[in-house]
Amino acid sequence: MFRWGILSTAKIGRDQVIPQLLDAQNCVVTAIASRSADSGASVAERFSIAHVFDSYDALLASDTVDGVYIPLPTSQHVEWAIRAADAGKHVLVEKPLALDAASIDEVIAARERNGVLICEAFMVFYHPQWQKVRSLIAEGAIGTLRHVQGAFTYFNTDAANMRNKVELGGGGLLDIGVYPTVTTRIATGAEPKRIQATIDRDPTFGTDRYASVKADFGAFDLQFYCSTQMSLRQSMVFHGDAGLIEVDAPFNAGDYGHAAITLHGRRHDHAETFRFPGVRQYRLQAEAFVKKLSGEDVDVFTLESSRSNQATIDAIFRAGKHDGWETV
Repeated sequence: MFRWGILSTAKIGRDQVIPQLLDAQNCVVTAIASRSADSGASVAERFSIAHVFDSYDALLASDTVDGVYIPLPTSQHVEWAIRAADAGKHVLVEKPLALDAASIDEVIAARERNGVLICEAFMVFYHPQWQKVRSLIAEGAIGTLRHVQGAFTYFNTDAANMRNKVELGGGGLLDIGVYPTVTTRIATGAEPKRIQATIDRDPTFGTDRYASVKADFGAFDLQFYCSTQMSLRQSMVFHGDAGLIEVDAPFNAGDYGHAAITLHGRRHDHAETFRFPGVRQYRLQAEAFVKKLSGEDVDVFTLESSRSNQATIDAIFRAGKHDGWETV
């Protein structure tokens, strides 16, 4: 059993990741670190976590954990991923891994010099919903892919929330814009070549609250929008010359509906729906991570893929500053 330590008592850890780590077949959670003694003790009691540390460094120095899950604010991900690796721990770090692609080179270097596994926590990579989309496209179920369309939005104007703090890596593109880009890359195996974008920033927070993006992949294009100040929506559509695939609740099944994909024929005279009830994608992510460490032939989301995805986000930010195309 792989022994996990959790750096911080962040909401995503409490509500999503820790419960699914505890359900995973090859994982246990043995430690948690918090700069607030009360918070750490409360979460430890809730999940029966044996060891509570009052600093992240103390947890990294402990021999009670094999690896760490890092759900800290985005601006701290690179620093603590490197510190964990240098302490000899394997690392699963929340997305987005970094504020820019160049910073990921430092994480790759830490992985190499310490011989550890470091992965960005793109849980969608492990969801069978996206494995099915990828296989349908590969087998030609929609013919030649010509266009991908996506959306990811929510409404949050809480000034205290990290998503509205520029200095912590807040804003829509880093938080949710990464999903239409990464799932398009996962589903197609292709990389964008150039970008056009329009970005609107909140006048108070300074964060990007809305972005409209067009990405040229060569054989097809991706158009998506994301927003931190619009009503809830998630959608992805892959449109080919022989049909299309609609992906329901493509990123967070539950809050945005039920995970399903519908394959339509050319004239919509045929539709086949594939449903994925009860899938726990954070559990699948953790299990794959540990299987990889055990030498099993499984795919995990690599740092090299993380760098490619972040390079796309970097290009979107650059493109948002001018008219015309920006090379990725």
